Amino acid sequence: MPRCKTCKQKFEPKQFNQKNCFDNEACIKAEIQRKIKAKDKAWRKERKVRREALKTRGDYLKELQTVFNAWVRERDKGKDCISCGKKAKKENAGHYRSVGGNPELRFNELNCWLQCEYCNTYLHGNLIEYRKALIKLIGVDKVEWLEGPHDPLKLTIPELILMKEEYKEKLRKLKKK
Repeated sequence: MPRCKTCKQKFEPKQFNQKNCFDNEACIKAEIQRKIKAKDKAWRKERKVRREALKTRGDYLKELQTVFNAWVRERDKGKDCISCGKKAKKENAGHYRSVGGNPELRFNELNCWLQCEYCNTYLHGNLIEYRKALIKLIGVDKVEWLEGPHDPLKLTIPELILMKEEYKEKLRKLKKK
């Protein structure tokens, strides 16, 4: 005869795989709580699947942008702001060519560097100083390539998911160092 999970007394099971004896209130409450917990777990799993199905391309872009920006901040950790050269109190991943005007460069690693919040937000990128520092960092040829015309780039949802996983892995490797 099995023992009750709650009160530890031996009992005669009336159903297959019965865990509690249901002889006292504590055993009944424990069984009710177990069923509620199982339903909650199933609902959380179902809700996750439903939310994933409702995601738009924009949602995937936001997720990738978050991971990409975190990777840039981690890559440039300990460095000064590319525009003003000061230690950043709050670090941003600042794009040289803006995301709105050049969406094809949004996830280009040469286009995004660590900036302080003041330069990135309040000085709108502090682009003149950004360009000077970028020329020293990557060279005139690459800066001119960034400024030049580019073919439009429209990433599909599977490509966005793949890129997100790649940058998560890169971020994980940087954090291990």
